[in-house]
Amino acid sequence: MKGGIFTTRFVGPYLRFHAYIYERSDGRIGKHSNRVPALLLTTTGRTSGEARTHGLTYCRDRGDVIVAASNGGSDRPPAWLLNLQAEPRVKVRLGRQVVGAAARVATPQERAQLWLLVNRTNRGMAPLFHPGVTGRYDVYQRHTSREIAVVIITPDRPQAT
Repeated sequence: MKGGIFTTRFVGPYLRFHAYIYERSDGRIGKHSNRVPALLLTTTGRTSGEARTHGLTYCRDRGDVIVAASNGGSDRPPAWLLNLQAEPRVKVRLGRQVVGAAARVATPQERAQLWLLVNRTNRGMAPLFHPGVTGRYDVYQRHTSREIAVVIITPDRPQAT
């Protein structure tokens, strides 16, 4: 299975429901998904120009927020990745806090380090069922021919007054 049917039928609807609850509760509910920290990422649609919000798991690295553009191991990258490549200004909800941010795809050197971090954060039960993996993203990477991008989101710093 290349991530398609499972992602479309089960994971996709779950993620949309999770994002809906997270947003409607003003971040009170939803800041974790399966015990992993979760955020809402809002990008600008590259063709529509409209705001598009997606729930993602994340980890932190020195003040930055790190996400994997796994799309469940699909051969197609997630739309949010294409959107932020076209317009790197994004909005991020972390619990009750909403901040503007700049997003970019990690360089190959950064990806090598951050891949270990995102996998360790989002392990789940993957190491039990898939020998030789650290986390879920390793499993997803096995299912696709594209290299899954790691994205670095740098929240805006408050302006001194």
